[in-house]
Amino acid sequence: MKAYVFPGQGAQFVGMGLDLYENSDVAKQLFEQANDILGFSITDIMFQGTAEDLKQTKVTQPAVFLHAVILSKVLGDSFQPAMVAGHSLGELSALVANNTLSFEDGLQLVSRRAMAMQKACEITPSTMAAVLGLEDNIVEEVCNTIDGIVVPANYNCPGQLVISGEIEAINNACEALKEKGAKRALVLPVGGAFHSPLMEPAREELAAAIEQTTFNTPICPVYQNVTTTAVNNPEEIKKNLIAQLTAPVKWTQSVENMIKDGATLFTEVGPGKVLQGLVKKIDRSAEVASAAI
Repeated sequence: MKAYVFPGQGAQFVGMGLDLYENSDVAKQLFEQANDILGFSITDIMFQGTAEDLKQTKVTQPAVFLHAVILSKVLGDSFQPAMVAGHSLGELSALVANNTLSFEDGLQLVSRRAMAMQKACEITPSTMAAVLGLEDNIVEEVCNTIDGIVVPANYNCPGQLVISGEIEAINNACEALKEKGAKRALVLPVGGAFHSPLMEPAREELAAAIEQTTFNTPICPVYQNVTTTAVNNPEEIKKNLIAQLTAPVKWTQSVENMIKDGATLFTEVGPGKVLQGLVKKIDRSAEVASAAI
């Protein structure tokens, strides 16, 4: 059974999408449409910009989304998912790919999401840290003992959990986690505490935009970050997408449930191969691939 998975922020690279633009009329048309919707030439930044240009939140999230969604459109009839899932931002790509959202609405929500998250980051100095080599329950217990806001944010695969919160709380948690035996507890170069209570202002702003957007019945279930189980109901999808900004990304649990429900091949649609690596760490027997035109 074919599962398609869509990467999140961090998968961007210089020159991303240029091959699609040059080799597909469908891709060219969608990229030009994206420039009009966003009100600036994101293709110039994606195709010719520097790594620093691509790091701007207002660029990164739409760029990763566009690469993934346009690739899924270019695949045409060969794109026949039995189920989809996306990591954080990638959930919006997945929702366009399975026809829950239109291309236009999906891109507008991604743009709103990026701006809202950027604003939330500026309210409280905050960050994230990757914790390697500890069981999830130990990381959860340590977070609960730290003063200030620090929470599990990304359950990426067994032995790899990202925490999120206020800078001082994250630094204290990293020290405590190393004492508990973490192989590494490394503060990440990000400008905010994504998937934590500190994203509440962004959640409220995005919720208003989501409520005004049409969500259709999908062609296949989406395994959402918040619930980790198959969802087909548009209203439930909407509710989970709103909750996602302040809730953890339960990627490990989502992939486990997809396998339990019959997924045998996980094809990553979009830039990079991060999700393929995570899927293999979650279940060595799972088959993984990159989508290619």
